[in-house]
Amino acid sequence: MPFGTLAAWAAYGLADTGRYVATMAPLASDPDVRGAVAETVGDGILAQVDAGPAHSAVGPFVHDAVRSFTGTDTYRMAWNATNRIVHDAVLRALRDDRAAHRAVTVDLAPVAARVKAQLASRHLTLAQRIPVEHTAVAVLPADEVDRLRKGYHVLDFAAFWLPLGAVVFALAGIAVAACRRRAVTATGLGTALGGALLALAVAIGRSLTVADLSDELRRPAAGAVYDALTTTLRTASWLLVAVGLTVAAASWLTGRYARRRGLRQPSAPPARP
Repeated sequence: MPFGTLAAWAAYGLADTGRYVATMAPLASDPDVRGAVAETVGDGILAQVDAGPAHSAVGPFVHDAVRSFTGTDTYRMAWNATNRIVHDAVLRALRDDRAAHRAVTVDLAPVAARVKAQLASRHLTLAQRIPVEHTAVAVLPADEVDRLRKGYHVLDFAAFWLPLGAVVFALAGIAVAACRRRAVTATGLGTALGGALLALAVAIGRSLTVADLSDELRRPAAGAVYDALTTTLRTASWLLVAVGLTVAAASWLTGRYARRRGLRQPSAPPARP
């Protein structure tokens, strides 16, 4: 059950572009994400533009201008457009076996043009020197694509069969059990345990993901993205816990009630000879 839930979340949640963009959209207003974007974009602008001796003086102004840009509607449009472009490119690479041994790249020139226009509107003369070219930006290297493609096919297969198999085996086990009430209780407890283990795995995954980043300034942003993407998975985990415990408790209470009722009923009188 926990593996089936994980596979279904990945196949039907993360792999759906519309749901992915809708999940990521609120992060455009997250202060940690905005700070990481401003830092990254600002560094990228300064790396492409030769500011000469004034580089150190211009740097804070560029970062401040980009941070101000992250509070505009234009930035939110660019954020959603970028997420959609990147997600579509990654999905095409994972689903198309003919794209083997090829890196995933996207063209972010339209987004860069919007950023340049916004900076120019703030009378930043340096913005005119920002190049806007149709350059392929690498999203995933070729070796990562090949490895993830295999995992994606496994998840796509498991997303349907694992949950179905869990239900079938649970019903079959209850049907052939010598004491069906105990089997129902055990199934409920097992489901609750699986949900708890899945919730624990999500929490451990967050710690490992954030700890893997060498830049401490971007760790809060990575944590915010991880939390947004795993919201549905965490909800499903606790739902398994709640349903499992409810089923187990109901089965145990009904069994106890049945035993008490059986003890209270008088035994039948002996038959007369």
